[in-house]
Amino acid sequence: MSLPSPSSWIRTRFGWLAGLPALGLVGVATAYLAVPSIEDQIARAAAEVARGTGDGQPEPWLRVSVQGRDVVAAGEAPHAPDREAALGRLAGIQGARRLIDRTGLIEEVSPFVWTVERPAIDRLESVGSRPAEIGAFELAQRLKPALPRAATLEDRTRAARGAPPDFPDAAAYAVERLGDLTTGSVATVNDTVISFRGEAASLAAYDAVRTALAHPPEGFSLGSVEILPPVVADLRLTVERRPDGSLELGGHVASPEAREAIRAAAAETADGGAVDDRMQDARGARLDGPTLAAHLLKIAALLHEGRVAYEQGRVSVSGKALDDGAVGEIEALLREGLPSGIEAGTIALTARPIVPYILRIRRGAEAVALSGHLPDRATRETLLNRAQTRLFRESVQDRSRLAPGAPAGFAAAVATGLDALMTLASGEVTVTGTSLRLSGTSLYPEAAARLPRTLSAAMPTGWTATVSVSSGEPVVRLDPQECGRRLAERVAGHPLRFAPGSTALAADFYPVLDAVAALARDCPSERIEIVGHLDAPNAKPAEADPVAAEAARESAPKPKPAAPRKDAKPAQGDKKDDKKGGKTEKAEAKPPQADKPDISPSETGADLARARALAVIDYLQKAGVPLDRASIAEGAVPLTERQGIGLALRS
Repeated sequence: MSLPSPSSWIRTRFGWLAGLPALGLVGVATAYLAVPSIEDQIARAAAEVARGTGDGQPEPWLRVSVQGRDVVAAGEAPHAPDREAALGRLAGIQGARRLIDRTGLIEEVSPFVWTVERPAIDRLESVGSRPAEIGAFELAQRLKPALPRAATLEDRTRAARGAPPDFPDAAAYAVERLGDLTTGSVATVNDTVISFRGEAASLAAYDAVRTALAHPPEGFSLGSVEILPPVVADLRLTVERRPDGSLELGGHVASPEAREAIRAAAAETADGGAVDDRMQDARGARLDGPTLAAHLLKIAALLHEGRVAYEQGRVSVSGKALDDGAVGEIEALLREGLPSGIEAGTIALTARPIVPYILRIRRGAEAVALSGHLPDRATRETLLNRAQTRLFRESVQDRSRLAPGAPAGFAAAVATGLDALMTLASGEVTVTGTSLRLSGTSLYPEAAARLPRTLSAAMPTGWTATVSVSSGEPVVRLDPQECGRRLAERVAGHPLRFAPGSTALAADFYPVLDAVAALARDCPSERIEIVGHLDAPNAKPAEADPVAAEAARESAPKPKPAAPRKDAKPAQGDKKDDKKGGKTEKAEAKPPQADKPDISPSETGADLARARALAVIDYLQKAGVPLDRASIAEGAVPLTERQGIGLALRS
């Protein structure tokens, strides 16, 4: 369809011009079209009024728009007369049909709240109050560098007084954080407190947000922070085992509670080693993270060095296993023990040669823990029993493994180190090859000073021992009444009765006497007095009672050979003549039996009671009690067989 020419249009529209020549019609049309429309005239006049409200202000407070012939006024006037004057001028604009008033007055508000939302990926909106001291345009310019890429800010705030100092810095900080969050996220500045709600756009964004949240603008603090981690389609969880026993955790974790549970399980597996937590918060398919992590850590505990990983629904493992047996155990865990819905992945393992042979025994406040390798079950059971008999309340946790390769003298060296460890308040014995190291804290400076000498002297041939033991913390001085109460508490239910005819300490003596030695440290003004006890009438000696004899053999320390008496005659069999060859061979000396009475036949009655008291004193001194702090009660009558050893404190 062809359009009419200007002259035709003019003749049709304005008939009174029909008589004019064509060129005249074109000129009139041009002049008509050049005349501003009434809407333009209204807009120009309104803009002029708005510009006039900027005198003495950061920028004009009045904002106007024209909708047809209606004038819409918005903004907050600093004073009522200013508002009335501006509205009057707008109402007087020629041709305006109606004035829509959306203006207000600048007020003092408290709390001063400014909120920015992200309703769309490319748009932010701010509502609430903005500082009257800063114009809307100037604030927008301050926030522009912090806006997410390609995003705009729509300002719907109202000017008000009462903003905190450095408000633009806090607003920019809030806007910049929204750049790492998805649509629907919100940030609020409430006076000097900044809060956030939303979901991270990615793992990298989540890390960036957490880093930034650690450093809010100066003068501001964080309020409520409800930022969800991102959704990850393929969740992962990994455990790296390092040669020093430390662990590195990687992959994804769904909540702070799950992270805490996984870290606690990792700390137990590391057994004193470091735990490096590099897990990232993430959400995805339903997955019981702590249960899965517990299984991965169980596998990692069988590694000397390597990696256990849950990826794409499978658990795989690679690295060096602790020993040959550990390879089979790991294969069994992957074959039978995986959580429901998880499959076994690849296995790439080699068995680590056990060189050097290592064992660790750690004593803490609640338990004694064994880890590393032992040569056989018999050695393990002996050590566990030896430790258990010396403990008062602590438990024994055995994490050791059985494997050949222990050096000669291993069992004797470890037993000696364990005995020394049991005299400490806390510490650790580490056996590496033929070297033993004892470290920890002793209750008494005297015991700490004595250990380097005694432990080295007790080592088997070819073994070395180093000691790094410090004395305990400053003494907590208890009053005599409290000391007596605690002593009664420690010996209650423990009669401390020797086997008939014996002065060898029974196994159940050790934890009680250790507790008494520890109490003596906190009661430095008190002396420990010990009274022995008699045997019951017609009691069988220990050698005639198989059960008592076995108990004495298990618990008694190695006896020292007695010095030969001058009038002693050689026992029959000490020497025998070998007629063949004319040589005299010495019979192999038999060590004294721990279950036999280790006193002379004349030591009966009071002498036996005194010898038993001396055995207790000897033990307490080895545990660190100074020589002048433990003694036999002078002039005391020996206790009856029903009472056992007597212990008392004297000032």
